[in-house]
Parts: sequence; structure tokens; C-alpha cells
Amino acid sequence: MNDVVLDRLKEIVSAVMYAAEATEVEMVLERIAGIARELAGTRYAALGVPDDGGGLRFFKTSGMTQEEIDRLDHLPRGHGLLGVILRERNPLIVDHMRDDPRSVGFPTHHPYMDSLLGVPIQLGQRLFGILYLCDKEDGTPFNEQDQLLIETLAGYAALTIAGAELGQQQSRLKLLEERERISMELHDGVIQSLYAIGMHVELLRMDGSATPLALSNVIANLNEVIEDIRKYILDLRTRNSQRVTVRQCLEDVRARLRMPSHMEVVIDAPDERPPFQPSVFESLCLIVNEALSNAVRHSQEIGRAHV
Repeated sequence: MNDVVLDRLKEIVSAVMYAAEATEVEMVLERIAGIARELAGTRYAALGVPDDGGGLRFFKTSGMTQEEIDRLDHLPRGHGLLGVILRERNPLIVDHMRDDPRSVGFPTHHPYMDSLLGVPIQLGQRLFGILYLCDKEDGTPFNEQDQLLIETLAGYAALTIAGAELGQQQSRLKLLEERERISMELHDGVIQSLYAIGMHVELLRMDGSATPLALSNVIANLNEVIEDIRKYILDLRTRNSQRVTVRQCLEDVRARLRMPSHMEVVIDAPDERPPFQPSVFESLCLIVNEALSNAVRHSQEIGRAHV
């Protein structure tokens, strides 16, 4: 193995390790797309992840500005040449896409792109995504060396994406375990206290001894339970806010709201711990939740929300 090849392999490994540091699958995809563009020296790159319906669940780009992305009437959906790679799962090089009869479905306001190199990201029969690269910076057409380079990257990328997906699954499992623990604590503590207070009130009603003093004792007990609930919720929020990143919080807000199909929410936030006190961060998340809720309630046509 000559030194040039060895250096490129080291470069790929180092770049993929950087991508693997991201905590969210979407961030991993964005980083891999950027790495592919830099390695191949292209103007544009993208990474598409297939859904179960023959389209794309994610499409992360590199080389396009946010303004260019916002102008598109829709992101690519896996038709045309993208769909060819999606279906056949083989590398594809096209010198002039618009001359190829299989090329269809460019969105309105899509930047002009001429040449294409597409490589599937897969392990065995599992397809994790597809890397799309367009237009080399030096103007030369894609060649076998470019294909080999991106295929090598795709092999490492498959492992990285698989690891990120596994990490998210483990996080969901921990969340389910946390919910189970919370339900047990509520049942064994707060709910039992409320049940006991309810029994006390019922006995007072039945024997006619609901004097002001007796009722004040009941109210005092209720206030104690309410204070316990308040402390429990505040402690839970604090612990959660210390674990999640800003992006994760906004992703959770979007997931809970179940955005309608005619709305697209674009989240532009760092995948880092919040630089605020827990109470301030909680308030910011509530503000975002309210803003998106209003957008959903008042939307009458296709729109895009940007967070």
C-alpha cells in the first residue's frame, strides 16, 4: 500500500470518527455528506436515507446555502437518477445528468448540477443510505478513483450510521425504563397519598364531622401532596435538561406536536448542551412549543416553520 493511499485511508477514518461523535442520526448524516464533498472535491454532496415507501426519509445536503434550500419547493424524493441507485444499489457515474433519459424530478429553483456520482451505503442487504456527489471543483468528470474513494467512505459510513441508530434505540429504551420508574414512584407515593386523602374526605362526609378544623387539615395534606408533585416535576425537568442538547429539546417539541403533512419544520440549533440555567432552558422550550402550536392551529396553506 503506497503512502498516498494510506494517507487517504487515514483521512477517511479520521473524518468518519468526527461524524460518529454526533449524538443524533441526522447530525451524523449531515457530517458524512460534508466529508464526502471535501474528500472528492465536489461542489455539492448529499446523503439520502430511504423510507419504507420507495422514497427518502432524510436528505441531508452539503454545499448548498440555507437560502438555496429554503427556495426549493420540495427536497429531492428519490426519483429519477437518485431512484436508480436506490433500487439497483450499485454505484452510478453520469457525466451529464440532463442528457440522461432517467433524470427527472428536479425541484423548482434547484441549483444547476451537471455530473453525478452516486454510491450506496450498505452492510450486507441492509441499505442505510446513498451518497450523491455532483460537479467536481476542478471541472473534470468523475472517474473510477473517485468511485473507489467514496465507496471506501460508504463502508465506514454504514458502520457509523448503524452505531448512531443503535444509540438512539438505546436512548428510547432508557426513556421507556424512565417512564416505568416514574409511574411506579407516582403510584407508590403521590397517588397513594391522594387516595388516602380522598378516603378521609369521604369519612368526614359520611359521619357529618366535616368541621372547619377537619377540612383545614385535609387542605393542608393536599397542599403537601401538591408541593411534592411540584418538586418532583421540577427535579425531573432539571435532570432532563441537563442530559439533552438544544437540538434534542427542539426535536422532542416537534415530535410531540405531530406536525401536519403540509407543514415542514426546519430545526437549526446546535447539538450541544444548553448554555443556560435549567429553568431558563425549560422556558425557552415552552416558548418554542407555544409558537409551533400557534403555527399549526393557524396554518391554512403549505408552509415552512424555521426554529
